[in-house]
Amino acid sequence: MTNQMDMSVFENLESAVRSYSRSFPTIFEKAKGSQLWDGEGNTYIDFFAGAGALNYGHNNDAMQEKLIDYIKSDGLLHSLDMATPARAEFLQKFNDVILKPRNMDYKVMFPGPTGTNTVESALKIARKVTGREKVITFTNAFHGMTIGALSVTGNSFKRHGAGIPLTYSIAMPFDDYMDGYDSLDYLEKMIQDGGSGIDLPAAVILETVQGEGGINAASFDWLKRVEELCRRLDIMLIVDDVQAGCGRTGTFFSFEKAGISPDVICMSKSISGSGLPMAVTLIKPEYDQWGPGEHNGTFRGNNLAFATAAEALNHWKTDEFSEAIEQKSELFLKRLNQFVEEYPELEAEVRGRGLMLGIASKKEGLAGQIAEAAFERGLIIETSGPDDEVLKMLPPLIIEEEAIVKGLDIIEESIKAVLGKEEAKV
Repeated sequence: MTNQMDMSVFENLESAVRSYSRSFPTIFEKAKGSQLWDGEGNTYIDFFAGAGALNYGHNNDAMQEKLIDYIKSDGLLHSLDMATPARAEFLQKFNDVILKPRNMDYKVMFPGPTGTNTVESALKIARKVTGREKVITFTNAFHGMTIGALSVTGNSFKRHGAGIPLTYSIAMPFDDYMDGYDSLDYLEKMIQDGGSGIDLPAAVILETVQGEGGINAASFDWLKRVEELCRRLDIMLIVDDVQAGCGRTGTFFSFEKAGISPDVICMSKSISGSGLPMAVTLIKPEYDQWGPGEHNGTFRGNNLAFATAAEALNHWKTDEFSEAIEQKSELFLKRLNQFVEEYPELEAEVRGRGLMLGIASKKEGLAGQIAEAAFERGLIIETSGPDDEVLKMLPPLIIEEEAIVKGLDIIEESIKAVLGKEEAKV
């Protein structure tokens, strides 16, 4: 039976909601580092990294050993929020390696194990602390698929899936949403104008780089101005670092170079290091006003994830890992800018920061066609943006230079194939 025939089990038995098995129609059997292999022996370079959940690559050797040792020790796999050695080790190491060196003082909360869970907890604590209901969000934001997180998400297709009105949020223009338009002047005017119809919000929630929204990177100046506005008007600032965090933009937190200090930080995806489900909500101590069990979840005690998460933090004991990300980013940016310049038919621009990058094309459907052609040539890559107009690059942060070059070569080959220029350039 061929790999393609095996796909029938998913087509016949699984819900129509599945998506990535449609984009990448093969059965993957093995993965290591920045590569995947399917059942027919085909090799694929990974510029997807589990939608940002595999920043440290597939099946990291040190993390595998941690998992094997933990399982063999009969350590607790499930423990709700009971105390375990794995939980204690992660908490202490996160404090010592991440928070203290950055002079950050936060309480660590473990909500349910997904990105949307950490966002829900952030919205709830902001409303509890302030006694206000409304939350400011931004155009093209994506914060999750549960009702509260959907209410602060911009994508109309995903919002409509809720089936009910999504309320208590107010969408404002993100940085550079409209050329020549100062979105923060507008935001401040709307909040402070008694005739605007907008109540003083509990919080502002934002992504420093909007991943699903199209790889839109806010300037550091814009982020600083958002923080200043929040401080002046007594509004809590929530940064959703679910996809942009854990080194994706070059530093552990995506906002570090902006010099801001969010009141609440949302993390998931790569926080476990291994792709195991885990989420963290960081809360400034003065806002940690929960009652015991006021926000809980059955699977907030994933000890296997704690074990690999603690191991992943070893990457951050020095600046070496961060510097390597920046160097790889420069390699990507050089080629991506060349593509935009040498293939004007793309009508495109390069977006992003660190290893969270994209080529945004004005031509409808072009990014999707390039992604499809790239898969046929051995590259896993997806699209993002409200119209899937951005070819989105999220390679594992540990990706080797050779794989970067080969993956970028595949992108160029795919661009030429889609544009009908296979022989135009070697």
